[in-house]
Amino acid sequence: MTFDLQSLVRKNIRNLKPYSSARSEFEGSAEVFLDANENAFGSPAGFGLNRYPDPLQRELKDRIAAIKGVSPPQIFVGNGSDEAIDLLFRIFCEPGQDEVITCPPTYGMYRVSADINDVAVREVRLTDDFRLDVPATLAGISDATKLIFICSPNNPTGNLMSRESILEIARQFTGIVVVDEAYIDFADEPSMIAELGSFPNLVVLQTFSKAWGMAGVRVGLAFASSEIIDLMNRVKPPYNVSGLAQRAVIDALESESTVTRWITSAKLERKSLEASLSALNFVQKIYPSDANFLLVKVDDAKATYRYLIEEKIVVRDRSNVELCEGCLRITVGTSEENVRLISALSRFGSMGRKKNS
Repeated sequence: MTFDLQSLVRKNIRNLKPYSSARSEFEGSAEVFLDANENAFGSPAGFGLNRYPDPLQRELKDRIAAIKGVSPPQIFVGNGSDEAIDLLFRIFCEPGQDEVITCPPTYGMYRVSADINDVAVREVRLTDDFRLDVPATLAGISDATKLIFICSPNNPTGNLMSRESILEIARQFTGIVVVDEAYIDFADEPSMIAELGSFPNLVVLQTFSKAWGMAGVRVGLAFASSEIIDLMNRVKPPYNVSGLAQRAVIDALESESTVTRWITSAKLERKSLEASLSALNFVQKIYPSDANFLLVKVDDAKATYRYLIEEKIVVRDRSNVELCEGCLRITVGTSEENVRLISALSRFGSMGRKKNS
C-alpha cells in the first residue's frame, strides 16, 4: 500500500516554523560565546553548565549511529522514550479527530499520551498467549487511524512479538507503525531497526534506561526515516536533552563490553529465577520472557504483593490488567536480590500451607 508521509502530518505541523535557538544557528568552533544570553561567569555546579547543550545532540548521535548501523539523521534523541511517543501524537494526530491502535496488555503511556493529546484509542487485545492478533489489528484500522503501537518485547508480558506479524501490519497500513523496543537488549532476536530501509512508515523506539542502566538520566531514542526524524526535531523543545545527560551517555558508550556482561548476567539470572519461582507451591504459571522481568501468575497476587512489601521487597502488581489477572511482574535482580526474593516467597508459601492445613 502507498505510504505518503506528508498526508499524515497535521497541517499546522507542516506549516510550522520551528524555534531557532542560538546554538542551532551556529555551527563550528568559537572561543567567545555571546549569542545565547548565558551566564558568562560560570555555574556554581561547574561542569560547564552555564552553557546550553547541543540542541541536536550531534556527538551523541554520531556515536549511536556507529553502534546501531544507521545514519545520524535517522536518530532522534529525547527526554526518555516518552517524549518520542508524545511527539508522534503531536505530529500525526489531529486532536478530537484522529485515533491510534494499541494492543493491550501493553505499556500504559500510549493511552496516557493519547488522552493528553485528545486522541481516541482503539484497543485490539493480544491473543491469550500474548501474540499480536494481526487480522483483528488490520480490521481495526479506520480512515482516522494514524499510529499503531506495538511493544516488543512487550510490557508487562515480557515476550517478543513475531517479526513477520509486525511487518505484515506495516505492509498493510498506510500510517505509522511504532515498535517500542525498550527491552530489546535482553532478547535473542535482532532489532527492527534493520527493517527501516524497507518500511518508511516504521518508527523504532529504544532507551538507555534498561540494559544500559541509565534510567536516572532520561535518554530515549527513536529510529526512523530522516524525514520523520526531521519532523520530530522541528516539534521538540530546543534543548530537550541536558548537557549532563548527553555527556553521561557518551561516556557510558565507552563501556559497551560492561553492558554486554550485564545483559548476559541478567539472562542467566532470569533463567535461575524462573526455576526457583516454578518450585513454589502457590505459583501457577511463569510466562516466557525476552525482557529483564518475569510475569508470574500466583494464587493471590495482592496478598503476595503485600507480604513482599512487609519484607521490604517491591514488585509490580499487574493483577488488575486485562489478561494478566493474578499476576505479578518481577524484575530480574542481582543474584543476591533474587535469593532474598525467593527466600521471602518461600516463607510466604509455608505460611499459606500452615494456614490451610
